[in-house]
Amino acid sequence: MHDVTRWLPWGGWAGMRFRSALMVSTLVAGLATVTVGPVATAAPSDPTTLVNPFVGTENSGNTFPGASAPFGMVQVSPDTGGQGGYDYDQNAIYGFSQTHLSGVGCGVMGELPVMPTTGVVNSVEPSGYASAYSHSDEQATPGYYRVGLSTYGVNAELTATPRTGWQRYTFPATAAANVLFNTGQANQSVLDSEVHVVDNHTVEGRVHDGGFCAGHDQHTVYFTASFDRPFASYGAWRGTTPTPGAKDAAGTGGNGAWVTFDATAQHSVTLKVGISYTGMAGARANLQQETGGSYDFDATRQKLHDAWVTELNTVAVGGGTQDRQTAFYTSLYHSQLHPNLAGDVDGSYAGFDAKVHKAADYTPYQNFSLWDTYRPQNQLLELLHPDVARDVALSLVAAGRDGGWLPRWALANSETNIMTGDPMTPFLVEAWTKGLLKGHEQEAYGLLKANATSLPPASSQYNGRTGQPFYADRGYIPSGLKRGADCADKGGDNDCDHPASATQEYALADAALALMADGLGHKADARMFADHGQWYRNLWDSSTGQFRPRTTDGTWLTPYDPVAADHQFHEGGAYQYQWLAPQDPSGLVQLMGGRKTAEQRLDAFFAYPHLLTDPGKAVHDDWISSPYDYYSKPTYNPNNEPDLLAPYMYLWAGTPSKTATVVRAAMTLFTTGPNGMTGNDDLGTMSAWYVFSSLGLYPTVSGGDFLALSSPQFPTMTVHMGQRSLTVTAPGVTDVNRYVQNVSLNGRSVSRSWLGWEDLTRGGTLRVNVGSTPSTWATRPQDEPPSINHAAPDSRRHVDASIRGLNVDVLGQAPGALPVAISASGGWTTRPGGLLLKSDHLPVQQTVALTPPPGTKPGSYQVTVTVAAAGANTVTRTSTVQVTAP
Repeated sequence: MHDVTRWLPWGGWAGMRFRSALMVSTLVAGLATVTVGPVATAAPSDPTTLVNPFVGTENSGNTFPGASAPFGMVQVSPDTGGQGGYDYDQNAIYGFSQTHLSGVGCGVMGELPVMPTTGVVNSVEPSGYASAYSHSDEQATPGYYRVGLSTYGVNAELTATPRTGWQRYTFPATAAANVLFNTGQANQSVLDSEVHVVDNHTVEGRVHDGGFCAGHDQHTVYFTASFDRPFASYGAWRGTTPTPGAKDAAGTGGNGAWVTFDATAQHSVTLKVGISYTGMAGARANLQQETGGSYDFDATRQKLHDAWVTELNTVAVGGGTQDRQTAFYTSLYHSQLHPNLAGDVDGSYAGFDAKVHKAADYTPYQNFSLWDTYRPQNQLLELLHPDVARDVALSLVAAGRDGGWLPRWALANSETNIMTGDPMTPFLVEAWTKGLLKGHEQEAYGLLKANATSLPPASSQYNGRTGQPFYADRGYIPSGLKRGADCADKGGDNDCDHPASATQEYALADAALALMADGLGHKADARMFADHGQWYRNLWDSSTGQFRPRTTDGTWLTPYDPVAADHQFHEGGAYQYQWLAPQDPSGLVQLMGGRKTAEQRLDAFFAYPHLLTDPGKAVHDDWISSPYDYYSKPTYNPNNEPDLLAPYMYLWAGTPSKTATVVRAAMTLFTTGPNGMTGNDDLGTMSAWYVFSSLGLYPTVSGGDFLALSSPQFPTMTVHMGQRSLTVTAPGVTDVNRYVQNVSLNGRSVSRSWLGWEDLTRGGTLRVNVGSTPSTWATRPQDEPPSINHAAPDSRRHVDASIRGLNVDVLGQAPGALPVAISASGGWTTRPGGLLLKSDHLPVQQTVALTPPPGTKPGSYQVTVTVAAAGANTVTRTSTVQVTAP
């Protein structure tokens, strides 16, 4: 648990404005490198000087530049617009709100924007009281933000403790220095709010908001705001009408209050805001315990600065340019902003049952973008902060206990139902493999099994695995299901909208759950879930060599373009999802035709020849370069999670040298400017990918308990893990010398392209010798990383059929060959009248012609087709077909 007493302010610190250099790095013909920017030999003792919080505030990175403690409840930051609250390209600030999420894809949080103004308060619309500002008069570093509000001549500064946000305003000489509290405004829909001027130092209230993306979520933030000196007057507003002297406002729509100071002699005003999700008493207790009676802004800023120095020093980098060190430490910073404290200083938290609970043996956390973070960000927390990772895992178990079901994308204490698949399962199984669920294993398993095998109660807020009944019956989720009819619809996204990717994600989740079931002694469950882990194959179309949706009739979706894939995959097409079988990469490679064929597919996917000649051009022209462009190209999308694993698939293809080339090319997309991030950061997920890839380590699968190996970015990197440290050395590594020649751990040779988690976390030295040409290191089949699922493929014998005009599609699946007989009604015939489908466990489809009886006149006819499979089922389809004149 976190010791909140360490946040009591002391000392002082003067911040530095971040100045970034332009870094351009290009791999030329795989042999040359050009780097512009100062060269650094070792990171400074204060790594905050290498963090640019503005990275990602442009080009839909949706990060925020304001102040937050590591994993803090509060993220006090300027609001200019955009999904993250701050859009670098806007030129006006309308407030400094208390809560933000880094890198989300929809407007979220942003509760209680506070805005300093001068003069008479005659407009309470944000557009009316917003202030112009300039980036030349703005600065940010971890834990501190400052900006000049040129409309009012006010200097605004921000800092924080874990549960309180601090603002200091320096006004010009004026008798009307105002501070506005807009409770009716947030970065998502405000349902209702209230605000009260309590006394001449204090303003309190709450904001009830929700509707993240298309979700039905709701949560309430309570706040108490305390000033360092008394204000002279005040007012409040309902709707858009300001009323001087009013103390209270409440209800739906516009609500707010303002206070006014006489700043003719004393120009500075300091405000500290405590928040809570449990109630007003919690907000007051948080403010009191974390700040006491102090209003010392500089001491609070220094304390937070020191905390960030400690956090960022968990990884020490040696060598590389200053720009690359900046990209690294900025990514490390972004990866440690979330999840966030949910509980008050006494352990009280708002549960998913809308009741207040108290955590006994862990610190509660919230804000779980699990579809994103289960991939690399969760594992980075386990590596650097196992205490936080444990608390996060137990918070999710508590969410399931309190709410009766496990969430998928949880915002505060509410389920948004955003994204698809079953990310909770790999997330918690991963935590279990690290011993983080100790004492709660069986409870967690019970929640996970219920989630994987059943549906939430109809009255609950959870969609759950909406495709589960179809998946259990068929081994896949079919295309063509309807929300609210075939599948529960409680807002947000839905597995039945993206059934192909949901099938793949159910399979990888079940494969992970099989490991936990086996480890806890549930052997029958383990066999069942392991079998389900192979069901990704039930959507593999061997005729096209792609994953392909199957209709409710069971046949292939036709016509079919694997690039757009009829949006049956979530935020990607069949090309991006062709690598999503992390539980069985070896089996996937064999499904594709073997290692050489898989290598060729990877080369095409990454435009590998172009990466060798002009990677800077290739990553922008050949790869998907727009953050929300999911369905336009058959190539790598470095902006999103589904194919994050793809560069490491070369390890199973026997060409680990190509991983080094692709990863370094992708790293060029992480730069030091506001647009220096690949798409939404998704609560630190993309940043965690960069951190792991810089280390030359990557967690390819949840629950596997190993890390894949590749080429590190820097000559030396030391990871501090509590009392142990792991030093990764790569002498002479550059963009040219990027190919691994050999590896050793603590002096012992490592011939494989992976190492066990425990081997690495024991500490020591991982030495990676590199060169300018590929080597034979880790190229043998026995050198590839493990596949965690080795169950037999689906052994069902089944036939499906659909009538498509004057064609009948017949799809069969069986352990071997499946003889099929086909007949039609009313004298109609099929040619041929029988098929031998050579399945070998995979779905195989052939099409036969439907022929009318001789002399049939043009017109519409109802025809019934019967398809019978030997030793399997019989299926009957009836359709109206059109006969035209010859």
